[in-house]
Amino acid sequence: MHDLRGWLGRVEEIVAAHALGEPGAYGRWRAPGAGRELGPNPYGSADAANLLYTLGRFPRDPKERGGWLDALQRFQDPETGLFREDSHDPIHTTAHCLAALELFEAGPRHPLRALAPLAAPGALEDFLDGLDWRGDPWRESHRGAGVYAARWLAGECDADFEDRYVAWLARECDPASGLWRRGAVERPYAWGESRFPHLAGTFHYLFNLEHARRPHPQPVALVDTCLAIEAHGDWPLGQSVGFAEVDWVYCLARGVAQSGHRRSDAVAALRGFADRYVGFLADLDLDADDGAGDLHRLFGAVCALAELQRVLPGELRSERPLRLVLDRRPFI
Repeated sequence: MHDLRGWLGRVEEIVAAHALGEPGAYGRWRAPGAGRELGPNPYGSADAANLLYTLGRFPRDPKERGGWLDALQRFQDPETGLFREDSHDPIHTTAHCLAALELFEAGPRHPLRALAPLAAPGALEDFLDGLDWRGDPWRESHRGAGVYAARWLAGECDADFEDRYVAWLARECDPASGLWRRGAVERPYAWGESRFPHLAGTFHYLFNLEHARRPHPQPVALVDTCLAIEAHGDWPLGQSVGFAEVDWVYCLARGVAQSGHRRSDAVAALRGFADRYVGFLADLDLDADDGAGDLHRLFGAVCALAELQRVLPGELRSERPLRLVLDRRPFI
C-alpha cells in the first residue's frame, strides 16, 4: 500500500499558499516567468476549487461559497461569454472555469454567445473537421472537447447537439488504435516518434463520452494502444507534474471497464505505474519544482492519483477518498 496522506497534506499547503485573501481568489503560479500573471487567475481559482474537491476539503460555508462564485464568474467576458487566459485556448479556459463552477452547482452569468453558432446544422461537424488532428491533436482536443463540455455546463447543449457530437466521434474513431481521428494517426507523426499526443487528445473526447454515458467506439483497440505505449516507453510517463499521467491512466482504466479486454495486463501495468509515480512524487522537492508550483499542473497529478486509487482499491491510502472531478462532470 502507498500512503499518500503526507504528500496530499503538502498539496493542501500549496493550495493555501496560492490564496490571495478573498474567497475564491487564487494565483496560478508560485514563481514569476514569461507570460505569468501572479495575481488572480482563472486557472488559479478553478484549480484551487478542483483540488479542494478532489481532496475532500471543498468549502461548505454558504457565504464563502458565494465569494468563490463571484471570483470565478468575474473572469467571464459578458460580450462573448468566454473566459480567457494566455496559456490556453479560450474554449479550454471557458470549459475549465464552468466545470469549476459546476462543483458549486452554479453556472456562468452570461450566455456563451461565441459558441452559439455551433448549434446550426452542420456547424459543429465543420468545426470538428477543421481541427488539426494530425499536426497538434493534444492541444486541438482542448477545443474539440471544450465545445461540448462548455455548452453542456452552461445549460446550452440540447439532445440534438449531443447526438451530433457523439455521432461524429463514433464515425471518426480510428478502429485500429481507438484514437481520434481516423486517417490522422498514421506515422510519420508531426512531433516525433510517439503517438502519445494522439492518446492525450483522445482522453479529452473520452471523458465527454463517459460523462454522457456513451460508449467508446473501439475500447479494445484503445486498451491495446495504452498498453503498447507503456510497454515501449513511448512517452516519459511518471516523470513530471502535469496531465500526461492522468491521460494514460484514465484511457486505460476506462477502456478496460468498457471492454474487459486484457484486464490482468492492464491492472499489472497500472500497479507498476503507480509504484513508479508515487515514488517520484514522494521524492520531489515540492518547494522547488515548477510543476508543483502551478496549481493547474498540480491538479493534473492529483487527478492521476484519484483514478489510480479508484482502479486499484486498497492500494493508495488517503485521509479521505480522492474524488475525481470527471466522475461528476466533464472537463479538466
